[in-house]
Amino acid sequence: MPQFTDVNNIRTELEDREFKFLSDIATKARNSKGRKREEEESIMRTCFQRDRDRIIHSKAFRRLKHKTQVFLSPFDDHFRTRLTHTLEVSQIARSISRSLNLNEDLTEAIALGHDLGHTPFGHCGEGVLNELVKGGFQHNIQSVRVVEILENLNLCQETIDGILTHSWGYTPKTPEAQAVQLADKIAYINHDIEDSIRAGIISENDLPKDCIEYFSSVQSKRLNKMILEIISNSIGKDKISMSEEAWHYTTKLREWMFENVYIDSPAKLEEKKASRLIRDLFYHYCEVLKPICEESRIERVVADYISGMTDRYAVERYKENFIPLGLQCTSKDDYLFKLANMTE
Repeated sequence: MPQFTDVNNIRTELEDREFKFLSDIATKARNSKGRKREEEESIMRTCFQRDRDRIIHSKAFRRLKHKTQVFLSPFDDHFRTRLTHTLEVSQIARSISRSLNLNEDLTEAIALGHDLGHTPFGHCGEGVLNELVKGGFQHNIQSVRVVEILENLNLCQETIDGILTHSWGYTPKTPEAQAVQLADKIAYINHDIEDSIRAGIISENDLPKDCIEYFSSVQSKRLNKMILEIISNSIGKDKISMSEEAWHYTTKLREWMFENVYIDSPAKLEEKKASRLIRDLFYHYCEVLKPICEESRIERVVADYISGMTDRYAVERYKENFIPLGLQCTSKDDYLFKLANMTE
């Protein structure tokens, strides 16, 4: 690939390359529908590259490292967190986009931002807020709220659409967002199987036999086959999708995980405590805000605050507000100094 000829034209040359090398269905940065607020363009990054960078540098992205994926606040460092899940989704989605000559920068931006609005304690926390907040609470919608309002990142419309539509039941407007939607599903199915085996909740022999025969019992081979099924089935088409047969077994594996891991398994034993914690904090902060906030805004403000918490921060706030503490002594080392000053 030729080198850039002028530092002031790097973005322009990158945009030219997109038209030269990417698929006809790929989303081109130069054709972006733009941002809510107009900005001066970067001289060296396309608009989607800037979106990716803004997401990576956001506070919400950093907090993902201490938010639950499936296992609440695991002590074992090898279990996934919401951050490592996000990185795996990004890698899978980028592999799909690269193989299909889609816009890898847009794909990466969507993938990195898709879970920014997720609550502490995973879908357990999301479920509680969904019950308590008028109009409900969905993490994909909250992710959009994070980038549009709470952190005001002023992202491109294509990136925001992909973040919103990564959840199943939504229809993405770009092929890159379609790739992320699929990558999210196959990422969590596969890494949740691995984590559940590590936790001793299931074993490889427990997995549905026909799914294993089709995909393999080996984690890397199973994941690789799912990715290849998407790529091979999408070449030359306007829609990014998995083959019908592969999707059948993927869906069956996902349903099996819901029955054996995601609902009423040892992985979920602490969720009742987590639910009570979120609920108590919600009611507490609603009361705190009554004297200082318009009533119509209170639930929204509290939902923003709690959903942004990490697991451990939520626990600390719960302790602070609901667990009585003993008298704090300010001179714990007095006896040490007393001993030092004793004469023998």
